[in-house]
Amino acid sequence: VMMSSLVSKYQNILISAAEITVGILLLIDPVGLTRGIIVAFGIVMTVMGVWNIIGYFHADIEKAKEKGRLSKGLFFMLIGLFCAFKSSWFIVTFPIITVLYGVVSLLSGFGKLQQAIDMVRGKESYWYVALSSAVLTLLFATLILTNPFTSTAMLWTFIGISLLVEAFMDVLTFIFSKRKSGTIN
Repeated sequence: VMMSSLVSKYQNILISAAEITVGILLLIDPVGLTRGIIVAFGIVMTVMGVWNIIGYFHADIEKAKEKGRLSKGLFFMLIGLFCAFKSSWFIVTFPIITVLYGVVSLLSGFGKLQQAIDMVRGKESYWYVALSSAVLTLLFATLILTNPFTSTAMLWTFIGISLLVEAFMDVLTFIFSKRKSGTIN
């Protein structure tokens, strides 16, 4: 309970830290990071598949039929092995993944815009920090979706930089909103 309360209290900071980490890793080696994430996901899915298959054969027949663990296990294993051994397929389909990331960023920008407007309506100080964050996120999302870049490497570099800037602005918004309310420790 204490840990979940701590996590929810500092969720924005934790998300920003994750954005900073991913942003830095994208700047260092975007293809390697992407491939590593896909392979790690593949390994987890393969383990889940094996676990479900073993669970199927260890359960009595009625429970085994009911839960469908054999089919789930086979499916998880297939997905997992594909990700682990064919991660380059995802690299080739990067433009589709980029569009999805752009859409998620756009939705995030709208959420940040609402937060800024909520701060203005609540007559809170530092609303302009939240508004700056929202505008930057919406601008970055628009650039990612329109993809004016000449190469995938440039796009990944831009995404890495945008993650770092957005995370920095989110931290500032968090700090200034907590400072105003007096809840920063």
